[in-house]
Amino acid sequence: MIGLLAAAFAAAGSSANAQEQAERPALALELNAAQPSQKGCRLTFVVTNGLGAELSKAAFEIALFNEVGVVDTLTVLDFKDLPSGKTKVTRFDLPLDCAKITRVLVNRAVDCAGDGVEPSACIRQLAPGTKAKIAFGL
Repeated sequence: MIGLLAAAFAAAGSSANAQEQAERPALALELNAAQPSQKGCRLTFVVTNGLGAELSKAAFEIALFNEVGVVDTLTVLDFKDLPSGKTKVTRFDLPLDCAKITRVLVNRAVDCAGDGVEPSACIRQLAPGTKAKIAFGL
């Protein structure tokens, strides 16, 4: 009986924690696709600004790992302005072979600015996700 009560409290606590995280404002950044292009590899991102404030600037330094797990490229992707509550699609052409990219890591926020926005909010509240066949995260 004690074990069942402990399990019930643990489940309640974890669901409350998950709900709290879901309600926390976030900057959702999804790696949506990686497709060959004339310039190399086109990365398509879908970003939703759920921070509750407009971003006048948002840029991230990302690391791209190759097929043997070594950082191949370190570059900055500039998403420019991100209106509050808006979803935006942005594409970046990089001089790389898409087939050799196995992982994309958001290393840091290079630029994060907007009225009432802390400069650390873009990385601290970043919620990465992927629909591509490439690992993507912090």
